[in-house]
Amino acid sequence: MSVLRDPLLWLIALFIALLVWLPYSGALFASLFPQLERPLYQQDSFIQLAWSHVSLVGISSLLAVLIGVGAGILVTRRAGHAFRSLVETLVAAGQTFPPVAVLAIAVPVMGFGAQPAIIALLLYGILPILQGTLAGIERVPASVREIAEGAGMSPLQRLLKVELPLAAPVILAGIRTSVIINIGTAAIASTVGAKTLGSPVIIGLSGFNTAYVIQGAMLVALLAIITDRLFERVLQRLQTA
Repeated sequence: MSVLRDPLLWLIALFIALLVWLPYSGALFASLFPQLERPLYQQDSFIQLAWSHVSLVGISSLLAVLIGVGAGILVTRRAGHAFRSLVETLVAAGQTFPPVAVLAIAVPVMGFGAQPAIIALLLYGILPILQGTLAGIERVPASVREIAEGAGMSPLQRLLKVELPLAAPVILAGIRTSVIINIGTAAIASTVGAKTLGSPVIIGLSGFNTAYVIQGAMLVALLAIITDRLFERVLQRLQTA
């Protein structure tokens, strides 16, 4: 019965219930917004939008993890230390470049759809992961590294068996921040034809339809909260392991 008291379980159940219930909620939104001719978003299935949204965030976040963690490891090695300032500057520039501007540049080259959105989310998501990787590896005590070296471990063994396991909570915290940011940012991908939970929001804003905006924003916010709670669980397990 303790499982039923888990807030995360109830949040997931609520999210799924909303996805299933919203297509049948026309009467409720019609009563809440009587001035609107079409108060319920019906262009796409909410389940399909949620799946597309999660897929978009998942692909871009995976690429961001590979690049961010890889770059963080590279510049903390002796051979790559000279490139640290350059890497941090380039990644920070990607974070400060507005995603809308990235979409505007990428669409003429890549066309409408998910691809330009993935590029925008990738550029926007690398910085927290890189910072988490750098902070995590740097906080590994020098004495621990010396012990590992004295035990005859190679540089690769020290990285995989000592540094990364000890740095994992901080790295994961950076990944957590990146993913949460991208869940919200992915909503604007609908401006270039990608199907996301931001579609009702974008259409609602352009058509002055507050009901659409509420329907999309509610699902995006709930998805972000669920994801954040999931990461918190994983972090707790890492820290107690």
